[in-house]
Amino acid sequence: MAFPGCQEFMYPFLKILEDGKEHLLREAYNRLADEFSVSEEEREELLPSGKQRVFHNRIGWTRTYLNKAGLLETVRRGVFVITERGRQVLVDSNVESINNAFLMQFEEF
Repeated sequence: MAFPGCQEFMYPFLKILEDGKEHLLREAYNRLADEFSVSEEEREELLPSGKQRVFHNRIGWTRTYLNKAGLLETVRRGVFVITERGRQVLVDSNVESINNAFLMQFEEF
């Protein structure tokens, strides 16, 4: 399988946080893997360095970009919550996906 890029995970990742509660990174891994039909074998595939899973790497970049744009906040290691800006992005009916070009509108990004 060709893994989705981190940009494809951005909108679904933010949707996981939509309820305003704290969410664990592990939960995001599981929910996104299910949504994108990533098999157990694919979840375990390693980067060429052999030190990190490809799937976790992609989700990590997704989290980093959403955080830099101010759409989510890290509460503590591995725990995230949506910000008011993130809520507004989800409320905007014109937004169906999030990518780096979309995030460029935010000065912090």
